[in-house]
Amino acid sequence: MSSTKDVTDSTFEAEVLKSEGTVLVDFWAEWCGPCRAVSPILDQIAAEHPDRLRVVKLNVDENHVTADQYQVVSIPTLKVFRGGVVQKTIIGARPKRDLENELQEFIGN
Repeated sequence: MSSTKDVTDSTFEAEVLKSEGTVLVDFWAEWCGPCRAVSPILDQIAAEHPDRLRVVKLNVDENHVTADQYQVVSIPTLKVFRGGVVQKTIIGARPKRDLENELQEFIGN
């Protein structure tokens, strides 16, 4: 079972911008091979750090407004939000170890 949640243009503000915790948004599309490769890694990270990081997914093909607003031009793009503000952007698929290193300040140990 996935530990991530889908968000849309209409739910983005409530689910991400007004969230009290740290939220990683995976901007992805169905046809994107690297997006499909990173998805199970993000599921694992979400399951391993549920108290520190919430992972949500936004399909860029179905939610152009939000993707455009955050200038997503390459996918997968991962953006970490805290307090409604982008704290970090990671572009491209990466192995789990690399993603964990990039997210260390948010997931800690």
